Amino acid sequence: MATFTNRATLSYNNVVTTSNTTTGEIIQSLTLTKTAVVDSYSPDGKITYVISLTNLSAISYSDITLTDDLGGYTLNGYTLYPLSYIEGSVLYYNNGVVQTDPAVTSGPPLTVSGISVPAGGNTTVIYEAAVTEFAPLDLEGEITNTVSATSPQLSSAVSASQTVSADQGPSLTITKSLSPLTVTENTPITYTFTILNNGNSATEPEDQVVLSDLFDPILQNLSVTISSQPVTSPESYSYNTETGLFTTAPGAITVPAASFARDPQTGAVTVTPGVTTVTVTGTPS
Repeated sequence: MATFTNRATLSYNNVVTTSNTTTGEIIQSLTLTKTAVVDSYSPDGKITYVISLTNLSAISYSDITLTDDLGGYTLNGYTLYPLSYIEGSVLYYNNGVVQTDPAVTSGPPLTVSGISVPAGGNTTVIYEAAVTEFAPLDLEGEITNTVSATSPQLSSAVSASQTVSADQGPSLTITKSLSPLTVTENTPITYTFTILNNGNSATEPEDQVVLSDLFDPILQNLSVTISSQPVTSPESYSYNTETGLFTTAPGAITVPAASFARDPQTGAVTVTPGVTTVTVTGTPS
């Protein structure tokens, strides 16, 4: 808050003398903090924010409006918002007691109005925001958003910011396909496993990615490839011809990181996943 200085003047018998200078500070009696309940975000995820208002004075504050910029940033002359308010998610408490829902304008920016803070008390406002297509997803990606509180009773706005980083590391999914779908007896079939990495880090051997499958019917005379390269047992996989259990060796599979690109027109972030394929060919018995 603002500091101020003051100095007195004393005059007598046509003599003027001045006092020393005193310095004081006006402390804001309303404080605001903002906390995210998660440390990181993922594509299409959501973040819950907790806004805390504490009143240090003996008078209550009313008609407070909270404004959240939803992490808006400028790119190519446009303001892009990596967060969007989730309708109906706001909760409002005075001294821990739930209050009637305040007025909410989704924006962006998001505004929550009609908030009050009791004298010597506290107010908590909680809401959720969804991660949008404009959120950065690379290793350095982060969302910083700021909430401000304004009121006719406040000489100036109070504000607080919170930064949440993009999830770090791999994010894997797997699909399985069969070719051909219809075979005659003693004809080989091929299972293809497609592993996608939507994360911003590649998997490494020490991540010990393991693929396992229980083949039914049991396959004989297996041949296996990883990323189109033939591999052998037991170095890269194991197979039980009696039970049909197939398992890759820990770390034999690695998956490259996803790549991220921005649409030059809209600013939207697109994800191209890293891909690794595993094929297993054998004859049903």
